[in-house]
Amino acid sequence: MFTDVGKFPFIPVLESHYQGIKDEALKLNKDEFMSWPEKFLYEGGWKVFGIYSGGKKMERNAALAPYTTKAVEAIPGLTIAGFSWLEPGAHITPHVGKEVTLRCHLGLVVPPDCKFRVEKETREWQEGKCLIFDNTMEHEVWNNSDRVRIVLLLDFNQYAARQ
Repeated sequence: MFTDVGKFPFIPVLESHYQGIKDEALKLNKDEFMSWPEKFLYEGGWKVFGIYSGGKKMERNAALAPYTTKAVEAIPGLTIAGFSWLEPGAHITPHVGKEVTLRCHLGLVVPPDCKFRVEKETREWQEGKCLIFDNTMEHEVWNNSDRVRIVLLLDFNQYAARQ
């Protein structure tokens, strides 16, 4: 099940930075992205460009994405931030996260026929809009389009973020 984005004051601010974040993601060289390390989770190409991991800034990548870095640093309880790049035809198989955390996706490049399921509810991303879900619930993703799908992926502590 998806979480109500209205519970988190940072969401409208983050969404207001959508265009600058998207522009920055599109300027990155695809070679700057790395394959998601848990290859058993997906079929097709899934790459990520990390900015924060485990609550620590990845300095080199942050320098390549300064606008996005500044935007995400305003999020209370942020632990992970980065771009998620899903190739055409890719499928992230059903899985659950290991840590209790909320995950936010800000749609940046969302072609038609890209879907996202959490438990029994399936949605499509919208460019410039956020979706939030509990990462420990079963979820999966499809990109059935002929174009890449890119989202800004964030993990955050829900209690800190409601402040």
